[in-house]
Amino acid sequence: MKFIVLALLLSISLSTYATSQFVVAHRGASGYLPEHTLEAKALAFGQGADYLEQDLVMTKDDQLLVLHGLVLDNVTDVATRFPERVRKDGHFYAIDFTLAEIKSLKVTNWFRYVDGKPTPGFKDRFPIFKSEFHMHTFEEEIEFIQGLNFSTGKNIGIFPEIKAPWFHLKEGKDITTKVLSVLKKYGYTSKNDNVYLQCFDFNEIKRIKTTLGPSLGVNVKLVQLIAYTNWNETQEKVNGKWVNYNYDWMFEPAGIKTISQYADAISPDYRMLLNNSKGKPVTSTGLASIAHANQLQVIPYSILSDRLPVYVQTVDQLYQLLYENEKVDGLFTDFPDKAVNFLKGSK
Repeated sequence: MKFIVLALLLSISLSTYATSQFVVAHRGASGYLPEHTLEAKALAFGQGADYLEQDLVMTKDDQLLVLHGLVLDNVTDVATRFPERVRKDGHFYAIDFTLAEIKSLKVTNWFRYVDGKPTPGFKDRFPIFKSEFHMHTFEEEIEFIQGLNFSTGKNIGIFPEIKAPWFHLKEGKDITTKVLSVLKKYGYTSKNDNVYLQCFDFNEIKRIKTTLGPSLGVNVKLVQLIAYTNWNETQEKVNGKWVNYNYDWMFEPAGIKTISQYADAISPDYRMLLNNSKGKPVTSTGLASIAHANQLQVIPYSILSDRLPVYVQTVDQLYQLLYENEKVDGLFTDFPDKAVNFLKGSK
């Protein structure tokens, strides 16, 4: 009888694990509508995503703006509206504009300039500079999602990312304190709340866990985003100078154990989980299993069904490698409906 009970408990546990895998809408349903617009978030909500992502930067007047990068020039008409506000590096930084100025801009799908002309980054996605889209704040998006949760009876979560704390610190702004204060204002204060807070900056994750979070009464689930060092994703101050952060230690078992002392999950690029040797079957790097052994969830980014790796023919094959083979807990995708349908079909 004892073994029957243990077997039953184990089957329930495995069943819970299998069905608890989730979908994070990467910048909303950004495969269908311009990224980080409320329209893209509404579509992702309707498509059944479990979490909606918010990348966060600060404006000149200290508002938290939902924007993937630090600059406005590849998703708005800022270059034609405020040409004189360009920095020496050729970019228009959100931190140089007030919220009112940013809200006056037209938002579009990501683009780049080719021969001086704006060219879509994804040729088959929503056309650039068509229809009418605008930017919004973190608070506005939270109220939007909480409102939809209220009217639909759902409980869709949020997945904010603190973008480049080091950059904001250089500009004299403490973005992390601002983010935690907004989370607290809207009732996201514990690990039981439907929120994951992510950041590429390990020093900032440590600061949240050991100092800032306790002082503000915010103890939400923390996610360590992982980059390759040569991406130049993060800087840290060493001997008074800002230098590129070295991520190499995060790929070692000892590094994963260190992360587990501060974070609840890791979020690597999905390619960090898979070995792909030309002409050979795809194998695991072991990173996911090491993380799970250290009680860390694994939530890789970002699956784009219109930009697949060469070793799969369909997005479902990639979902199978990640959800089923690597047992990831969740993943980011531009096309949340496809991931939702995959999980439904795999049950």
